[in-house]
Amino acid sequence: MNIYVYIAAMAITTYLIRMLPLTIFRKPIKSRFLRSFLYYVPYACLTAMTFPSILSGAGSLAAGIAALMVAVVLSYMEKSLIVVALSSSAAVLAVQLIARIIG
Repeated sequence: MNIYVYIAAMAITTYLIRMLPLTIFRKPIKSRFLRSFLYYVPYACLTAMTFPSILSGAGSLAAGIAALMVAVVLSYMEKSLIVVALSSSAAVLAVQLIARIIG
């Protein structure tokens, strides 16, 4: 099939996802519960997409858990994103090197 049909279908889908909330919710949302719920939806979606990749992307479960623990601790300490990313990568490297030496 023509690639332009696929591109057009995805463009329409993306447009509808972004425009439907603007047309449905014309007035400000006054419900405190609904506003709170909508505030946390992006964070929940990002977590749901990222968490499995953290554990499986490192090559071994132990390396993924080590990277996750380092990232959580450094994030809690309010370190910058580059520090968290580099430290988590270093944790993966360290665990993989230790695993190679042991096994």
